[in-house]
Amino acid sequence: MKIFNTSNESSTITGFILLGFPCPREGQVLLFVLFSIVYLLTLMGNGSIICAVRWDQRLHSPMYILLANFSFLEIWYVTSTVPNVLANFLSDTKVISFSGCFLQFYFFFSLGCTECFFLAVMAFDRYLAICRPLHYPAIMTGRLCTNLVVSCWVLGFLWFLIPIIIISWMSFCGSRIIDHFLCDPGPLLALTCQRVPVIELVFSTLSSLPVIILFLFIMGSYALVLGAVLRIPSAAGRRKAFSTCGSHMAVVSLFYGSVLVMYGSPKSEHEAGTKKIVTLFYSVMTPLLNPVIYSLRNKDMIKNLQKFLRIFKKCYSKRPLGN
Repeated sequence: MKIFNTSNESSTITGFILLGFPCPREGQVLLFVLFSIVYLLTLMGNGSIICAVRWDQRLHSPMYILLANFSFLEIWYVTSTVPNVLANFLSDTKVISFSGCFLQFYFFFSLGCTECFFLAVMAFDRYLAICRPLHYPAIMTGRLCTNLVVSCWVLGFLWFLIPIIIISWMSFCGSRIIDHFLCDPGPLLALTCQRVPVIELVFSTLSSLPVIILFLFIMGSYALVLGAVLRIPSAAGRRKAFSTCGSHMAVVSLFYGSVLVMYGSPKSEHEAGTKKIVTLFYSVMTPLLNPVIYSLRNKDMIKNLQKFLRIFKKCYSKRPLGN
């Protein structure tokens, strides 16, 4: 059983207090409206990409299948945090239950780890398409694409399972306050009755390992892609090759840039506030920007999104008016 000890008295944990973004009531309402708009736009943007890929047979290629799965992942990634943040804005107590905290903890980090795997697989797909174009259809088959997608999801959700189970069974003492808008491992481990360096080291290693290894893999893939592109004799060919990789490189830069700032910047007296802003960027803003980036840099995606919106508008206009 998980216990809080306060003033030598023990009581069963009923939850943690997420401070979120402390501000007056009017500010909380304003933030609620702003986050609600961002959340809806994120769902609409990523959902539109999924629908466009699903309905157009011409987009049933590995690149677009990976993109649709990535958009599906982004929907769940932002959903793991934003609904609770919205409830927190309107709550007076700002309490999250013990089980709710660790479920959010698990899904947020598992989905983030899955995103790292997907970004690596998408980089591998672009490497094959540009560096080995003649062998691409034979290598990147539908079966291999499916196996890669399944592997990303399975590995992402297994990576943090054991450490999170161990942490959830530890005892917690003193304050229940977490100075964050989500259940982050740092503040949680700081609340344990007895610091266990081994647990902290294991979690820190597991958190950084996929980020570092997969980032190096992605950079290596794009170094090879860049070398292949520069060897293309025609300027039109180089532009086309860069166009197919530009969107993915932009998304990788946004996600890994914010993660590296989060874990690579020196500590400061404003660490908690900085951590919230950086976490907010890669957990909320990046899923919002990804559909825009992919749509603006991909002519096929623009055409299919326009087609999807026209069909949706046509169907909506034919709906019978209510009484």
